[in-house]
Amino acid sequence: MKFGIFYEHQLPRPWAEDSEYRLLQNSLTQIELADRLGYDFAWEVEHHFLEEYSHSSAPEVFLAAASQRTKNIRLGHGIIQLTTNHPARVAERVSTLDLLSHGRVEFGIGEAASVTELHPFDRRFRDKRAVWEDAVKACLPMFWSEGWEYKGEYFNFPLRNVLPKPKQKPHPPLWVACSQLETIRMAGRRGMGALGFQFLSAEMAHKWVGVYYNSYVKRLEKLCDYATNPNIALVSAFMCAPTDEEAQKKSEGWTFFAFALRFYNMHGPVAPGTVNLWNEYQAFRATPEGQKLMTGGLIGSPETIRKRLAAFEDSHIDQVILLNQAGKNTHEDICSSLELFAKEVMPEFHGYEARHREWKRDVLAGKIELPDTDPDPEREKLETALARGRD
Repeated sequence: MKFGIFYEHQLPRPWAEDSEYRLLQNSLTQIELADRLGYDFAWEVEHHFLEEYSHSSAPEVFLAAASQRTKNIRLGHGIIQLTTNHPARVAERVSTLDLLSHGRVEFGIGEAASVTELHPFDRRFRDKRAVWEDAVKACLPMFWSEGWEYKGEYFNFPLRNVLPKPKQKPHPPLWVACSQLETIRMAGRRGMGALGFQFLSAEMAHKWVGVYYNSYVKRLEKLCDYATNPNIALVSAFMCAPTDEEAQKKSEGWTFFAFALRFYNMHGPVAPGTVNLWNEYQAFRATPEGQKLMTGGLIGSPETIRKRLAAFEDSHIDQVILLNQAGKNTHEDICSSLELFAKEVMPEFHGYEARHREWKRDVLAGKIELPDTDPDPEREKLETALARGRD
């Protein structure tokens, strides 16, 4: 099992004049520390106009800075919005970052989450999947073609050579954002790694793995001639401290991640400065639903986290992405958590990697048959809701 760290660049109110400056500088320091400690991935999102939830609108700039302060950790776009970016600009930026980082880029792609983000870029929410698929077909050949032109429903691109080309050939590994079984199934069918942005129980993780690999092995249907990347990574809340009580106290705001995203998904465009999400979150935390959401995740002592990770390792996911920069978690607590986990827990699970690779080879070769799940949108919606807040 591999481990990543994850950045939304959350910044709950109130804000000081230098809040965003300190946020970005601290995040770079944390990634530099994670690189020294042996973490495998650092993931950065792209969001626009989502006050407090995510101040990460230019991930390629942030990851380029991280590339110059690290040596080994892989730098993941988790994700680039193909709906709000021109395909050629995406190819240019990803290739440049891959060259600057000596070939350490992971290329995650997605659709954007809300009308707040999509409408300013003249995109309709109901079209976002179709725009995403058209953008994939337009963008990916730009990485390897010396001359490429494309005529699609949403993008038309005249014959050009998009430069530069990436260090990794034919392109950095592909991932797609997933938040329910339907998108896990889609990721497997498209041959892309699945970035699971959902807090799952170990039981649900088993189910997602079966659905994903059956789609990949039995129903592969690529959008164009790209290299596949059969991998599953799941995001988990994270805080490691000497005791469970201390870890819970240091991570009291982690559910702000789920609350704020749901707020923007449920509300139309929010007038700037009219809502204090952190205050809204405090009221939500006092509700039964808010209290339920506080449980679970990889939050606790090394021994507690070790037990919970063992269940996920048994599901054969490839990577756990640790959500540490959430709510008002402090820079000092984030760093101490990364250090304690790397010392007390991570080496054991890194040691299982060879066993996992062997299992994966057998699955991809059809030697191991995994349980599958027939599509049932209503049941999937219910199971996704029930999965929230469970360990």
